[in-house]
Amino acid sequence: MSTSPGSAQETGSFLADFRSMSTFGATAGGGVDRQAGTAADGQVRNWFRGLLEGHGFEVRYDAVGNQFAVLELVPGAPCIAVGSHLDSQPLGGKYDGAYGVLAGAHAAIRLLEKVRRGELDAQFNIAVVNWFNEEGCRFKPSMMGSAVFTGKLPLGQVLATTDPSGTTVQEALESIGTIGDFEVDLAAYLEIHIEQGRSLEDAGLTIGLVESTWGANKYEFIVHGEQAHTGATVIADRHDALLGASALVMAAREIADTFSTAEHAVITSCGEFTVFPNSPVVVASRVNLLVDIRSTDPDVLAAADTELHRRVAAIEKSASVRIERGAEHVWAAKAYDQAGMELAGACAQELGLPHGTVRTLAGHDSTNLKDVVPTIMLFVPSVEGISHNEKELTSDEDMLAGLDLLTELLGRVAAGGFVSRS
Repeated sequence: MSTSPGSAQETGSFLADFRSMSTFGATAGGGVDRQAGTAADGQVRNWFRGLLEGHGFEVRYDAVGNQFAVLELVPGAPCIAVGSHLDSQPLGGKYDGAYGVLAGAHAAIRLLEKVRRGELDAQFNIAVVNWFNEEGCRFKPSMMGSAVFTGKLPLGQVLATTDPSGTTVQEALESIGTIGDFEVDLAAYLEIHIEQGRSLEDAGLTIGLVESTWGANKYEFIVHGEQAHTGATVIADRHDALLGASALVMAAREIADTFSTAEHAVITSCGEFTVFPNSPVVVASRVNLLVDIRSTDPDVLAAADTELHRRVAAIEKSASVRIERGAEHVWAAKAYDQAGMELAGACAQELGLPHGTVRTLAGHDSTNLKDVVPTIMLFVPSVEGISHNEKELTSDEDMLAGLDLLTELLGRVAAGGFVSRS
């Protein structure tokens, strides 16, 4: 089957829906703030439900709040899932995740019309998915909903997870009415996303075929010191948790500089500092922070990780503090399905879309899904690589090109061109 680029009516409908979707949680700087389980998240979920129910989809929620809009084409058959996430970072961009959910919805709507016209012989049903809490900013860790779906995190543990104010995931989901008992059998998963980097833009490409993830080790650290007076306590007597945390930040950056090579980059980052008691005249007694290390090469990642923990021990001694290692979230560098990449490349070639292979530095829900079902991941360009920022931007032309490709690809997969029914 072949799909021509969308008509003017179809492209206009997508762009209008994208503008409407972006009003939920809209910020003054042009982005969105739709953290998982908040009122804004609930509002956009309800809007999305209405959009797809209007086209005959059945919308359901599973036990961790993942939202599924199911288009039944072949009663009893498994589903091909397509989607991403609608939640955002605080003061985040309106494209991250949300573009992939809406593109999946519009691709499925276009294919429904082809089925009705007898132009597509579907072998599978289609499920458009909005995964819960991909961002991991209100509730940790990130990619939470897809991790529960794929069995990587236990449901009970996740539902009991609290945000900084003490609200549990279960309470948040119940407050917006998006928790249920739906279960679905998936045969494959497709996701399209903004790149969140600038390699596609730099190379003049419209489509990125994602060949693998970077490996990532993400840690929570708690630096324990002793509260004291900032004026009266001499330096030699201080156990300054903030000094220890600051040394950890510097160590992470030095590790990135030391271990990166021309072949294999290392990226480190620190964030979500919480300082206690956070008073201008008190030496900090405790600092909670996050540290992550990422690399394309597992051996380089392992070496950098070893150095990080060696530095932790050295910082404890030099800053006269104790550093506790808390929760961690790890995923390995791993390839996506080669046959899926080749199929996506053939579709892009047929549509005349400039494309190339890329790796994803960021985590996505496809990072979890690829470990349990055949998975295809696609990127469209991000202007100047800006992301997790209100200035995040992908052009209308690139969004529409990605939608055309996703429609073509989803049609072929739904027709049995990627996986077969068992």
